[in-house]
Amino acid sequence: MKPAQVHDLTPIRAPAPETVLRPEVLALSAYAVADATGMVKLDAMENPYSLPQVVRDEIARAVAMAPVNRYPDPTAPGLKRQLRATMQVPAGIGLLLGNGSDEIIQLLALAVARPGSVIVGVEPSFVMFRLLAMFAGATFVGVPLEPDFSLDEAALMAAIREHQPALMFIAYPNNPTGNLFDRSVIERIVAAAPGLVVLDEAYHVFAGESFIGDLERLPNLVVMRTLSKLGLAGLRLGFLMGRAQWLDQLDKVRMPYNINVLTQLAAEVVLAHADVLKGQARAILQARDALAGALSAVPGVTVFPSAANFLLFRIPGATRVYDALKARRILIKDLSAGHPLLADCLRVTVGTPAENQQFLGALETIVAS
Repeated sequence: MKPAQVHDLTPIRAPAPETVLRPEVLALSAYAVADATGMVKLDAMENPYSLPQVVRDEIARAVAMAPVNRYPDPTAPGLKRQLRATMQVPAGIGLLLGNGSDEIIQLLALAVARPGSVIVGVEPSFVMFRLLAMFAGATFVGVPLEPDFSLDEAALMAAIREHQPALMFIAYPNNPTGNLFDRSVIERIVAAAPGLVVLDEAYHVFAGESFIGDLERLPNLVVMRTLSKLGLAGLRLGFLMGRAQWLDQLDKVRMPYNINVLTQLAAEVVLAHADVLKGQARAILQARDALAGALSAVPGVTVFPSAANFLLFRIPGATRVYDALKARRILIKDLSAGHPLLADCLRVTVGTPAENQQFLGALETIVAS
């Protein structure tokens, strides 16, 4: 009989995270999402309206028999057909789907991130451009906007000449400032760029402006959109449009089953009711204009023009105002520490008329106190 083996029960010493993880990851703070339980939620540029019951019933029928025991179709043909029809994607332009636009930004950054590669964007803008470039191991160069939040064309052209960026990100309209940049300036930037230029049109339905029609004319341009602002934030669906020569290569970086079967089915149903989404967008635009006018009348408040579903405004003691609103169960976004150009700035999403009135009433009380 063999003697019983004696196992060494000495505890294994676990490695410390700082000895394993990249220094730039250790230095980060996690992306903060505020707890919105019980709040009037006006912080995340969401559509405040629910879908009509008839559409929800149709979604329920579509997903009831979903083959959740099988992997989803990685090419999502039905969803792509519906996206093409709803978004009027030109026939010769390809589509690439992402789990929200965040995944598309990430795969773009991964695809270009070789040693020495540079990604250029403007700042302040969508924070994930910088973060996901860093995650991919690329160098991100942020070019400050002008004080009026317009593009600094001379500085961008200088950055292009110096860094020869493989990738550039421009949000159109821009988040968090809300403004549309000059089309002619964007076209000159695209013409000068040695690599790929990504226009993020997350708020296209509110802006009434797009570069989709220019994709065939501008060979190094791609346009990114999301369904989140339309009212489908919970589905997490973004998409990229561009020439096949770009999208065929980028598709190699995409995870094969990134769009789950429930998202595919539900999005296809809702997009077939585009008139509902467009009607909600029109209501949000009307509410935005009314909110901007009322907000401008609050003493000390400066409201910036917006082509999106939110308003950026400057107010003395912005963080104190934000905290006071939060104490009254109204959640907006404090941007005052995010960038020097955003000093004393807050951002409020356009909600329902009732939510907007709650916000305005609370703000007026705070300012008067």
